Amino acid sequence: MTKLRNPISILRELDAHQWTMFLVGFISWVWDAFDFFTVSLTITDISKEFGVTKADVSWGITITLMLRSVGALIFGVISDRYGRKWPMLINLSLFVVLELATGFCNTLPQFLGVRAIYGIAMGGLVGPAAATALEDLPYDARGVLSGVFLAGYAIGYLLAAVFTLALVPTTPDGWRSLFWFGAGPPILIIAFRWWAPETNAFQVMKAEREAKHNTGSNGGESKYAALRTYAKEAKVGLADNWFLIIYMVILMSGLNATTHGSQDFYPTFLTSQLSMNHDDVTIITVVGQLGAAIGASVLGYVSTFAGRRLTMISAAVMGGAILPAYVLPHTKNHLAASAFFEQFFVLGIWGPVAIHLMELSPPALRSLLVGLTYQLGNLVSAASATIQAVIGERYPLPPSATEAKRFDYAKVIGIFMGAVWAYDAFVLFIGPEMSQAEREEEAEASLEFERLRRGGMSLAEVGALRGNGKLEEEMAEKERVEDERVENAAVEAGEAREVGTAPV
Repeated sequence: MTKLRNPISILRELDAHQWTMFLVGFISWVWDAFDFFTVSLTITDISKEFGVTKADVSWGITITLMLRSVGALIFGVISDRYGRKWPMLINLSLFVVLELATGFCNTLPQFLGVRAIYGIAMGGLVGPAAATALEDLPYDARGVLSGVFLAGYAIGYLLAAVFTLALVPTTPDGWRSLFWFGAGPPILIIAFRWWAPETNAFQVMKAEREAKHNTGSNGGESKYAALRTYAKEAKVGLADNWFLIIYMVILMSGLNATTHGSQDFYPTFLTSQLSMNHDDVTIITVVGQLGAAIGASVLGYVSTFAGRRLTMISAAVMGGAILPAYVLPHTKNHLAASAFFEQFFVLGIWGPVAIHLMELSPPALRSLLVGLTYQLGNLVSAASATIQAVIGERYPLPPSATEAKRFDYAKVIGIFMGAVWAYDAFVLFIGPEMSQAEREEEAEASLEFERLRRGGMSLAEVGALRGNGKLEEEMAEKERVEDERVENAAVEAGEAREVGTAPV
C-alpha cells in the first residue's frame, strides 16, 4: 500500500501546463455527459410530442450507446497516431451541430438518426479527453484527479437537470430549448482546446517514434515511417494484451450498466410512479449527483493509496447494501438522502476507472483502449434503458390522474442494480491491476521526466533519447554529474571550514 498523502499537497505539485490540460479534458467530458443526459431527462416530453411510448424514445439512449464504440475506435486510433488535440476539436464541433439538429427534429426517426450520429461523436471524445486530462500528471495526482475527472459525468448530469428545470417547463419550445442551449458551451470549449497545446506525453511519444525510424526534419526515410512504427506498436500491443483487453471490456460492461441502470430511468420512476413534479425530481437529482461527484473524487483519491480494485470492490459492496433505500421510500427527503449515498458509490466505483484503464493499457494505445474498452462496455450495456422499460411494462400500476399507463420501475431498478453490483464485485475480484513495484517504477519515471524537462531538456530530446535507447544513459550521466557537483560542493565546504578554524 502506498503511503497516504494530503490531497492538497499533491495538487500543489501541479504546474500551469498540467492544470490547463486537466481542465480542458475535464470540461469536455462534463459537456459530453450533459449532452447525453438531455434525452433521459426529457423522455416523457419527447414521447408526448412525437406521439410514441417512452420505450420508443429510450432507443435514443440505446442507439447513442451502441454507436459510441464506433467513435472511440475511429478517433482513438487518430488520437494515438496524430495527437489528442484535433480529435477533440472535431468531436466538439460535431456536438454543436448535432445538438442544434436534435432540437429541430419533428419525428422519431429523425430524432433517432441524429442521436445515432451524436453517439459516434460522443464516443470519439472520451479517450482523447481522458488522455489529455491525465497523462501529464504526476503519479500521486492521477488517482485524485481521475476521480475528479469522472465526477464530470455527475456534474454533466447535474447541469442537465438544472437546465431542464430552467428551460423545459418555462420556454415555448420546451425540450427543444434544452438541446439548442446545449450547442452553445462547446463553442467556448473549442476555443479553449484550440489555445491549449498538445500533451507532453504525446509529444515525447511522437519524437520517440520519429527517432526510431529517423523521420524528423533531417530524416532519410519515408514520411510514412512513423505511421508504420505506430502500426507495429499497435499490433504488438494488441497481440500481447488481447486477453487483458477482453477483461477491460467485461469490466466496463458492468460499470456502464451500473450508471445507466441506476440513473437513466430514475427520473421516470420519480415522475411516473411517484407522481413527483419537476421541482422535486430536480432536487433529488441534484442531491444524488452531488453525492456522485463527491464519491468519484474521494474514492479516486483513496485508490492511489488503497489500490484501485480494493477501492472499487468496496464501492460495489456498499452500493448494493444501500440499494433498497434508493427505490423503496416515497417521500422527497428520504429519496434525496438515499440518492446521495447510492450515487456516491455508483460514481465512486468509477473514480479510479480512468487511471486504472490507463495503467492497464500499453502507452502506444492509451487513448484508443481507454476510449474503446469504455465504449464497448457501453455497447454491451446499451440496452439497459430499453430492457428496463420493457420489463417495467410487465409490472403495471394503476393509472394516475395525469398518466394512463404507469409501471413499477422501482422493482425493475432494484432487481437490475442488485445483479449488477454483484457482477461488478466479482469481476473486480478476479481482475488484475498495477503492482506496488510497478506503481513505484511509474512514479519514479514520472518524476524523472519532470526533472529532465525542468532541467532544460526539450520534449523532442527526451523522445529522441527514448527512441534511440539512450535515455537511461543520459539519466545516468546527469545523475553522475549531479553527484560530482554535490561531492565537490561538500569538499569545498569542508576546506572552507578548515581554513576558518586554522590558527592565525
